Amino acid sequence: MFSHCDAVIFDCDGVLVDSEYLCHVALSHALKELGINEQADSLFEAFSGVQLTLIFAAVESRQARQLPPDFESRYRAIVAELFEQELQPVTGIEALLQQLSLPYCVASNGPRAKMEHSLELTGLRGYFGDRLFSAYDVGAWKPAPGLFLAAASSLGVAPERCLVVEDSPVGVQAARAAGMSVLRYGPETKHAGVDVPSVQQMSQIPDLLGLPRR
Repeated sequence: MFSHCDAVIFDCDGVLVDSEYLCHVALSHALKELGINEQADSLFEAFSGVQLTLIFAAVESRQARQLPPDFESRYRAIVAELFEQELQPVTGIEALLQQLSLPYCVASNGPRAKMEHSLELTGLRGYFGDRLFSAYDVGAWKPAPGLFLAAASSLGVAPERCLVVEDSPVGVQAARAAGMSVLRYGPETKHAGVDVPSVQQMSQIPDLLGLPRR
């Protein structure tokens, strides 16, 4: 299906590391400190993969109040604490990275420091070298295509020859806008309404890329 692809671009949260839900747990905790009741499950369903400033703006709108200036730093501190305690790599991702013979990288809406922290904690940092691309560095957040286009340019691969592995609707939109092939990873058929090819296990990806079996 994707044998034409010459490079793979991975999202980070929810694709490399099992962090997406933890981030929304952290947000729920940070809001609770302000007396705001927003459940992690509903935050996760509404804002998976969405730019953080847009999430904050949505919360402010529905709560009819502004978040304090130091709210982001408090939120990120809670995220870091949860990562230290609970973060795990996505099942099967290390075996996939060991098998990939194509160039690959990670492109995330999160800041580079967060990517580096999560990849270090899960033992995946060494697989990526300097091939980490953050929307904060590029100045373009998914669903805009700029982050993926910058990653493809750095890899020296044309967008139409790239496969993006994503778990969120905004990531799928960004890949499509960049003219790239996209594969949705999601156990438990997460975001099943997104009309793109999907897998529930990382071990399925080599066959889709036409890689030899090990």
